[in-house]
Amino acid sequence: MVNYTNRVMTTLESAMGHEIAWPDHQQRAVNSAHFAELDFPSCIGLVDGTLVKLSERPRDDGETLFDRKSNYSMNVQVIYDQNKCVIYFFAGMLGSCHDLTCLRRSSLWRRFGSAQLFDNGRYLLGDSGYLALDHLVCSNKKTGGDMDKVDFNTCIAHATIRTIRTYYRQ
Repeated sequence: MVNYTNRVMTTLESAMGHEIAWPDHQQRAVNSAHFAELDFPSCIGLVDGTLVKLSERPRDDGETLFDRKSNYSMNVQVIYDQNKCVIYFFAGMLGSCHDLTCLRRSSLWRRFGSAQLFDNGRYLLGDSGYLALDHLVCSNKKTGGDMDKVDFNTCIAHATIRTIRTYYRQ
């Protein structure tokens, strides 16, 4: 099981240089145009954490990989564009780690404020597992019945769903 996981991670990491790439200035403009149609102008992609389930408890420190869904897993952060192409990923964090913690440990985090990544006020969309920042717009954790917050969360959900559906219709 560990060998399979290591092979998958090695393959993904080897793709980082030529298959998985942050969009350049021109591609960010294209991405922004797509998300503008979904009421999120200047958005260049969606960020989400996903748990990669392990088939069994690892021998060493298995309890640290036990997640909130009662599985042994690793948390992987993925950022994808309107074509559902992966533009960044970070793997290897414990399944018990929160999405924001994983993002903060990534190499992207060290460059998160960079104009080379986020020019012209561009940003990513994320779910409530993240924290709103200059370059990260997130849904609200608690709406407290505030219809503006509920509507905003619905808009983010629709943008995510429409992006995924658009990809699968191609």
